[in-house]
Amino acid sequence: MKKYAFVLVASVICLSITLSFAQSRRGSPQPESEKVNKRPPKPAESPTPQPAEMQPSETEFEQDSSDQTDGDVLRVDTELVTIPVKISDRKGKFIGGLTKADFQVFEDNSPQEIAYFSNEQQPFTVALILDMSYSTTFKIAEIQQAAMAFVAQLRENDKVMVVSFDEEVRLLCLPTNDRNVLQSAIKSTKIASGTSLYDAVDLVINDKFRKINGRKAVVLFTDGVDTTSRKVHNMKNLSDALEIDVLIYPIQYDTFSDVQAIKNKPIIIPPTQPSPIPSKNKSPFPFPIPIGGVGTPSSQGTSADDYRKADEYLDEMANRTGGRLYKASTTVNLALAFSNIASELREYYSLGYYPKEDAKTDKKRKVKVRVTQTGLVVRARDGYVVGKKVKSEK
Repeated sequence: MKKYAFVLVASVICLSITLSFAQSRRGSPQPESEKVNKRPPKPAESPTPQPAEMQPSETEFEQDSSDQTDGDVLRVDTELVTIPVKISDRKGKFIGGLTKADFQVFEDNSPQEIAYFSNEQQPFTVALILDMSYSTTFKIAEIQQAAMAFVAQLRENDKVMVVSFDEEVRLLCLPTNDRNVLQSAIKSTKIASGTSLYDAVDLVINDKFRKINGRKAVVLFTDGVDTTSRKVHNMKNLSDALEIDVLIYPIQYDTFSDVQAIKNKPIIIPPTQPSPIPSKNKSPFPFPIPIGGVGTPSSQGTSADDYRKADEYLDEMANRTGGRLYKASTTVNLALAFSNIASELREYYSLGYYPKEDAKTDKKRKVKVRVTQTGLVVRARDGYVVGKKVKSEK
């Protein structure tokens, strides 16, 4: 019995010692820094890799579009320059059926080897930019009808974005080939004050088109006189036109006579009639007079020099990109201009070459395209500038 009693007492003592040791461990928490379940610190994020300096401009050259930048300077991969080229006879009729052997390309007077050639019809992304200022010669219904007729003449897989501008620039729809969406966008245009032409062009070619691969064209309907742009000026547009692979087709109407007719006439706004012009007074016809006042319109954007500047601007935008300037004074030739542009977009060859010299940023390079056959007219852009890139949209 004594032996069993001794074993029992020893067991009780051992159990007490074990419980005391366990409680002492639970009662002494580890320092925060020593907790075994503490999450390791989040590693610093590595910087996003920057896109390569030279990237594709045409979708037909893309190998992997998961991380491409836009070819805003006419290149693919290692500096491939791509150029849309139209060949016509002396009467303006498109000449098809030419082959790679019929073309010659020169850069800064140095012959280049043509690395890419295509005479296949390829889809375009077209930006339709409509001037909705009070100075427009045409009625809103005429503009909308001509614009919708233009869209109807494009190919089914061509995409169109619609932009209008007065003092403000309005993106009415992103590129789409949904004709119902485009029709609704065009019908939503409204006449208002101001003319922010340069800002509208900047939005399209820099904010939108630099992010889009493939063939691109701008159809610009305006008189060319800007009065309210705040972000950019005409020379910035012209410079940017050399850096992006886009054809620009201005359709210009003349408002000079109409402007001169009302330029010095007094304007009376009755006290009960709200002013037709917003208070910012930056339109071609700003009326800096209070309700119930009498005054004359501002001369801003109404001089002969303003209109000369507009002519030069639109002509240069077309020439620098390989497009064409159309004049429109009636609804008939307005519709004809839109129709001709839609036809031209189906009539381009594509040429590509690798420059023999390393391309340097901001250096302008002159390009000349020739055909071996005589009596033909070649229309293509005459140069490009290597500029900065932005990430392209897929």
